[in-house]
Formats: sequence, C-alpha cells, structure tokens
Amino acid sequence: MLSFFRKYTPDIVFRGYHRVRSSHAARKHGFPAKGMIVVGITGTKGKTSTANYVWSVLHAGGYKAGLLSSANFRIGEKEFSNPYHMTMPDPYLVQKKLREMREATVEVVVVEMTSEGMKQFRHLGIPVDIAIFTNLTPEHLTSHKGSFEKYKQAKAPLFRDALAHPVRTLRGRPVPRSIIANADSEHAPYYLQFPADTKITYGIDSGELRAEHVHGAHNGVSFSIGTQRYVLSIPGTFNVYNALPAIAVGGLLGISDADVAKGLESLAVIPGRMEEISAGQPFRLFVDYAHEPASLGAVLHAARALVPAEGNVVLLMGGQGGGRDWRKREPMAKLAAELADYVVVTNEDPYDDDPRAIVQELSTGVAKYGKREGENLFALLDRREGIHKALSLAHKNDIVVITGKGAEETMMVKGGAIAWNERAIVRELATHYAHLN
Repeated sequence: MLSFFRKYTPDIVFRGYHRVRSSHAARKHGFPAKGMIVVGITGTKGKTSTANYVWSVLHAGGYKAGLLSSANFRIGEKEFSNPYHMTMPDPYLVQKKLREMREATVEVVVVEMTSEGMKQFRHLGIPVDIAIFTNLTPEHLTSHKGSFEKYKQAKAPLFRDALAHPVRTLRGRPVPRSIIANADSEHAPYYLQFPADTKITYGIDSGELRAEHVHGAHNGVSFSIGTQRYVLSIPGTFNVYNALPAIAVGGLLGISDADVAKGLESLAVIPGRMEEISAGQPFRLFVDYAHEPASLGAVLHAARALVPAEGNVVLLMGGQGGGRDWRKREPMAKLAAELADYVVVTNEDPYDDDPRAIVQELSTGVAKYGKREGENLFALLDRREGIHKALSLAHKNDIVVITGKGAEETMMVKGGAIAWNERAIVRELATHYAHLN
C-alpha cells in the first residue's frame, strides 16, 4: 500500500511531509544541536571512517564529543551500535539522540549526512559549523531519478544551507564556518563554491593538507604532512583520505598536532570498516561495508597490498536489491574477478527483489571476467553458508574479506528486516578454523 502511494503521489507532497516532520522533530526536542558545535560529513564512501577519526581527534584534544554514523553512535566515551540500517535514521530519533548528547554536556557532535537523508530534510534543525566532503561516485542513483547530477546536488544542502547561521563559539573561541573538501575529487569545486569563512582542501595528489610518504604496513598506515608524522592503526592506504579531514578539524578547533596524531593512532577499530576478526584462525580476516565499486576496489587493493606473495585473497560479496542501483553490479563483478583469487557470491540485502536473480547476475558477471564456477567462483544463496565457504577456501598466508554488511545488525528482505549480526556470525564461524593453526 505504501509503495502504491509513493508511486502515484506527487514528489512535492512527500517533500512537504518530510520537511514538516523534520522541523517538528527538532522543535519537539528543543533544537539540541544548537547547543553544540556540529561537524557534518557527506560523500559516497568513507563517511563513517572519517566521522570516527574526527571523533577520536576531538576526544584526544580534550573535547567531549558525540557521533552519529551509519555504524555507531558515541556520547563521550560511551559507544553504541547503530541498529537502524540507515545512516540518518528517522528525524525524531536523530533529534532524540542529539538531545541526549546535549544533556550529557557533549561539546562537539559529528554527524554523517546522506543525500537521501537531506532529500528528506533530516538535516533541518542541525546547524553545521564544519562541513566535510569526502568524494563522489555513482551510488543511490535510482533514488535520484537515475541522474548523477541530481545525486551530486542532493548533497549540496550541507554546504548551502547548514552553514547559513551566525558564527558560534567553543569554550569562548569562535569556530569559523568551514568547508573541508577532498581536492583529489573532481567534484570538490562544486561544494567549495558555497560561502564559508574558511575553506580547506586535502588530498594525496593535491590540496593544502597533502599527505606525503604514505606507507602501508601489516597493521596500519603512516604518512607525513610537513614534518609531522601520522600513524593509523587500521590497514588500508585509503584510510589516509579518511584521516585527513580529522587533521583539518583538529586545526580549526585548536588541537595540537601531537594530540591529533594521538587521536588518529589510538583509533584501532571502526565497526565494520576494514575491521579485523581474530578467532584463532591461521589466516587474516576482515569485515567491511564495501557495497559499491569504489569502496570494493579500495578494500581489495588494500588486501592485495597486505597478502604475502604466496597468499590468496578470498572475497565474499553480494548485491543489494530493493531499487538500489543495479548498474553497479557489473563493475563490482569485474573488480572481484580481477583483484580476488577466489570469489563467493551470496545474498546481501535483497529487499523486495528476488535474491536468486541478484546472486545469479553477480556470479554471471564475475564469470564473464575470468572466474570459473566451482573452481574459483562459488554462488551460495544462504549468506551464512557463503561465509562458511569463503573461510573454508582460506589457508595460512591468505586474506579473507567479507563485504557488503559491515557493522549492520539486520538484513533487509521481503517483508522487512531480519536479525543479522555479520561480525558476530563471522567470528563464530571463524572459530571452527582455529584448529588449523
């Protein structure tokens, strides 16, 4: 019934509905974000990791910080999982969480903001002081009438509207209304065009904050900016892009380079983001949220950089349904075939779509680019069986990467959400392989 009304109700009616709900939610809870400095983050990938790095830098700098991300919530040092299968949940819940933070004397809150969330005005009542743009690649296009340009524009409210408020202070010090943007993205100029007191660019190839001497290691990454060396405790050189905005935020809020470095290094786990699972198994095992080409490619390149010459990379992947952009499946299949030695295709979040059809489409795509069914390609509809298969393919010196779900605790199927704690299931199954050590 709801889908029927969505199909035949004019878009302007739904936009009005969402605007009224979001405004009322903020008013009901007393506009709690007005009592905190707000760091807003948008982009296609890296938002959750960036948000956690910003939180960690704020914490190391002595601020009481809050966090609302697709993987986790934080109020000071207390951490909670995000069980809602949404980056920006219902506005009443978002405002309730912000109120709890304000009541807990949080000074700075870090908020992930998505194009879909802003399209539904869930950012209303959240005045942003520092807006961060991470990157932009095709994703969620079906929600934006298949248009990449509309998708790009849907992220603009963070920069166009949220910074349109008087300068606020933190511990008596003015916080400049700022835009921080990834200069290595060709789309950065679009977001940098909006007015702000301060604009900071970052990157590896360009930008004011430019990471140099990037070095990936077994258990992390290191890089330099000028004479300051930074160390990240999470593998994957792509995490440099996630850490750089946190360095910029630290500078804006008067946090010393030493404390910024301490904050970055002390963050050892970001739930479901290149999160290593150790249950006694003889191979390395990571769980990651990667569910679109850019993030999948980054994770697979990271795995290839970590695996010894004699080792293999085993990938478990799936594809979303429910109107999510099906066009991403072929490029994901191509990346899987080219960068992984073994590929297991399984169910992910089919929503109302036929999961068998999605798995078949992906496995056919992986086979198209060189993998052979039953030899180095396996299609298993049941995700638990798929994870078991991926683990069974691994030996000492191999790396297994389980992608698509990350820290999510539900799976979206026809009829709604079912309980699915990916990290707990992976850890449980991995214990069966501890005897191989």
